[in-house]
Amino acid sequence: MNNYTRTQTELSTVRKMPKRGKGKNKSATMSDRRFKAKLEALQCHFTWYQDPNESRLLRRKEKLEDIGTEAGNPWLGHIYNLRGFFEFKLGFTEDAQRLFQEAAETFSQIRHVDEGPWLVVNYGNMAWLHHHLGEQEESQKYLSKVDDLIRRYPSPSPGQHHPEVYAEKAWSLMKFGAVQSLNAAECFEKAISMQPDRAEWNTSYVIGLASSKKHQDIDSELLEKIKLAKEQDAENLYLAAVYLTRLAKKGEKVEDEVRELGRQILKNPVSSYSGIKPLLRVYSNHVSADEAIDLAEEALNKHPGQRYLKRCVALCYKWRIMFVREGRQRPGMIDRAISLHKEVISLYPNSSFVKKIDLANMYAKSSNEKAKCEQIYQKLLRRDLEPAEKQLLYNKFANYLHYDKKDHQGSIQFHMRAASIPAQSFYRDESIRALTRIKDTTTWNRRAQDLEQFLAKLKL
Repeated sequence: MNNYTRTQTELSTVRKMPKRGKGKNKSATMSDRRFKAKLEALQCHFTWYQDPNESRLLRRKEKLEDIGTEAGNPWLGHIYNLRGFFEFKLGFTEDAQRLFQEAAETFSQIRHVDEGPWLVVNYGNMAWLHHHLGEQEESQKYLSKVDDLIRRYPSPSPGQHHPEVYAEKAWSLMKFGAVQSLNAAECFEKAISMQPDRAEWNTSYVIGLASSKKHQDIDSELLEKIKLAKEQDAENLYLAAVYLTRLAKKGEKVEDEVRELGRQILKNPVSSYSGIKPLLRVYSNHVSADEAIDLAEEALNKHPGQRYLKRCVALCYKWRIMFVREGRQRPGMIDRAISLHKEVISLYPNSSFVKKIDLANMYAKSSNEKAKCEQIYQKLLRRDLEPAEKQLLYNKFANYLHYDKKDHQGSIQFHMRAASIPAQSFYRDESIRALTRIKDTTTWNRRAQDLEQFLAKLKL
């Protein structure tokens, strides 16, 4: 039998096969679709976070690693859940599974019971993890666990998720970037409306609100919310620092409270939520930038291996050198600032973009290494950046050209480049304000006219 005849015979055999096989395949496909639909309906990190950008994941992972994991942190289970998800997205499935398991164990230790509605997100993560690993039976097991939890612990509000789910979603969205701040606030509001006595939910809610409005004028309603949350969560020093920051911006005297809070924070474990960073900011802006440096250096001497503290100390030096005009600088201050910034860049390889700009500005203030400033800026200007990063870079470079190089025309060009990017940001607004000031104060009519036309086109 030749090849053609064999093929025709095989095709004929296939045509004569019973149709039940097709029905079986169709049934299996429908079952797969139902299974996938159940996964996609889960409330967990795999359905909340859809950003495929690896560099953003790496930046957020580094930031998350600075949150303390000491006993007593009410968000410890949530921290492990989110860290596990980031590890999975970066391709480290074994680390992801270990962290998801650690999250479940942590919840049991904190709540003193083996199961509860706080595990809905964790079990959802495990269902997705096993699905991606091709372990469908294990995935189905966790889907069933989620269904069982929802049945045994229904939401107090019909048609809504359980408040534990909303709280974890809100806390996680806060770590997904500023664009998610509104969604995070809405989720916290839903959780708190159903369970208003959870102090850590109210605290994180107002901290998120304050962070999203840190560049805005004082909001009396927000200040009252922070005050009420502080009364409910009196031991939270981060919240206390945020409250003092808002009072100081309002014009109230806070020097004594700031110094006392600094002593309290130094007694606690190091964490990005210990309160030291907002405390140092209000210290620098409203008490003494030199005292802020002393406090930060004291903290670093106590914990010399903590990279987060090195970041905070570097910030204090930047604030002192860049923004405090009066008073002589200490001998070696700029050299210490440069050394710290270089070390911080090495410790945060995936989230050092802003620190590289800060390092460039430190070099600009040095006596014998000014050329390195221009080298860093030129290297950054050649990079492929996101719109918000471009706005920040163009704004900072424009300021460098204006104040350090006295290149006013070049400064205007880069402020215009920052303003031309339509994404809303603090640095775009800063460049627009700078251009408006130049337009209103310049005596060169042609330049003023050009700037007026440019600003008009932005449709502010």
